[in-house]
Amino acid sequence: MGAGGTDRVEPPPCPVVPGTRADKVSYEEARRALGAGEFDIAVAMMHDLEARFPTSPYARQVQLDAAYAHYKANQPDAALEAIDRFLRLNPRDPCVDYAWYLRGLTNFNRGDSWLDRMFSHNPAQRDPKSLRAAFDDFATLVRQHPDSRYAVDGHRRLTHLQNKLAAHEMAVADYYMKREAYLAAANRGQYLIEHYPQAPARIRALQVMIEAYTKLGMDDLAQDARAVLALNHPVDPGTVDAIAATSGPAVR
Repeated sequence: MGAGGTDRVEPPPCPVVPGTRADKVSYEEARRALGAGEFDIAVAMMHDLEARFPTSPYARQVQLDAAYAHYKANQPDAALEAIDRFLRLNPRDPCVDYAWYLRGLTNFNRGDSWLDRMFSHNPAQRDPKSLRAAFDDFATLVRQHPDSRYAVDGHRRLTHLQNKLAAHEMAVADYYMKREAYLAAANRGQYLIEHYPQAPARIRALQVMIEAYTKLGMDDLAQDARAVLALNHPVDPGTVDAIAATSGPAVR
């Protein structure tokens, strides 16, 4: 789920009244560059247009188009800056839903390259900041604009991100378990349960919590985790400890 599919969609046309001939011609030239994939040229032309015609009726569209051009040119910092500026200047614009969607895509694709390297070396030293930001962006989209044309894909990406972020937390918890840092492992499991309760990794998180608390002699907390596991994922009570000891990556 990367740069393909719906993240190729260009900015929708914002409502606009006809401008002067000069700003209309400049805008059309910038749009041609954008359509031709000449993203750096398009960005330069759009910034020039906005500087020359700051009150142009095309200004809002230029801001969105420039953000999209930065995104396509693989300039995530510039894209986020342009998107945030658009949201700040046009909080009630009909295209605000697209701005949140593009913000999510920008963080999503920047974070996905990090994700490919997630399980190498020490996962505890990696911070999926961009993926968490993308999760927040898509959550804002679907919460504030549930009827948006981008909401369906936003929901799909939220599920994907939830599972990936939960997998990261689980990788870190297992890393700590292997190094007998049991309290740190249990805390990661607890964080996963609280923040990503629908992720498949929640089962493994409860199993790690049971084992970690048992190792620490925190029998009450181990029993609480065991009860949650049995309640939400019923199994023969006598097998819960065996499952906790044998499921997922080895932790001993």
